[in-house]
Amino acid sequence: ICRNTLGAAFVATRNIHASKTCFQKTGTAEVSSILEERILGADTSAELEETGRVLSIGDGIARVYGLRNVQAEEMVEFSSGLKGMSLNLEPDNVGVVVFGNDRLIKEGDVVKRTGAIVDVPVGEELLGRVVDALGNPIDGKGPITSKTRRRVGLKAPGIIPRISVREPMQTGIKAVDSLVPIGRGQRELIIGDRQTGKTSIAIDTIINQKRFNDGTDEKKKLYCIYVAIGQKRSTVAQLVKRLTDTDAMKYTIVVS
Repeated sequence: ICRNTLGAAFVATRNIHASKTCFQKTGTAEVSSILEERILGADTSAELEETGRVLSIGDGIARVYGLRNVQAEEMVEFSSGLKGMSLNLEPDNVGVVVFGNDRLIKEGDVVKRTGAIVDVPVGEELLGRVVDALGNPIDGKGPITSKTRRRVGLKAPGIIPRISVREPMQTGIKAVDSLVPIGRGQRELIIGDRQTGKTSIAIDTIINQKRFNDGTDEKKKLYCIYVAIGQKRSTVAQLVKRLTDTDAMKYTIVVS
C-alpha cells in the first residue's frame, strides 16, 4: 500500500469521525429537549387504593381486614368482581354484605374501596322490570334508562313531619280487609309456617291493585315492589310470568 493511499484513507476517516461527532451533539440536544417537554407535560398524579383481605366468608357476609378508612354503607369490590356493602365497622375488621354468590369469594381475596356510598336507580323506568339488589336489570330487556339515583340507607322521616295513616289499602282479600284492614303507609308482617300461603297473599294483593292502577285517579294508584329473598330462579320466573299474564307487571318491580 502506498503512502498516498494511507493519507487519503486517514483524511476520509477524520471526516467521518467529525460528522459523527456533530450528529451526536445535535441528537443529544434534540433528545434533551424532547425529554424536557415530556417531563413538563407528564401527569405526576398517582392513584392510591386502599385494599384489604378477606378473613372469612359465609352466609353472604365477608369479614375483611385492612379497610381502616372505609365508610358505613360504602361500596367495596372483591377481586372476583363481586360488589359488597360495608355494614359492621369493628376495630379489627369490617363486615361486608355480598351482592351475589359468596361462593366466588375465598379467604385471602383482595377487597378494595370504591369511595362511593351504595345507591340504586329509581323512577318509573323500573316498573315492569326484574333487577338485582343494586338495580341492575337481570330480565334480558336491556338497560334501564333511569337518570335519578337514591342512596340505599335513607333516614326515615320523623314522627312530626310524617303523615298519619288515614287511607285504607284494599288487598282484595275479604278476610284481611274486614278483620285486619291495612292502611297506606303502614307496615304489615305476614307470619306463617312453610306452605301456608304467605306468598300467595302478597301476590294476590299485587294483582288486585290492577283496578286502581288502571283508573285515572293518581291518588289511588299503588306501585308494588316484590323482593324475592333467597328464592330459586325458577320460582322467580314463575312469579314474573303470573304477574305478566295478569297484566300486573306494568306497575310492579321484582328484586331478586
